[in-house]
Amino acid sequence: MSRRRGVMSMKCKEELAKELDFYDVVKSHGWGAIHSKDAGNMVKRAVEIAKEQLAKS
Repeated sequence: MSRRRGVMSMKCKEELAKELDFYDVVKSHGWGAIHSKDAGNMVKRAVEIAKEQLAKS
């Protein structure tokens, strides 16, 4: 079974985690330790950023 390829780069995910204030959890315990609410907020923010970038172009 193949692994899914991530859509967001690691740098992007780290920046979002810092912005949403849970990067300390990621740094000390890894991505598997974040709450599902934090993951959802990260995706929501990524979508907002993508919409903003599309509106500019």
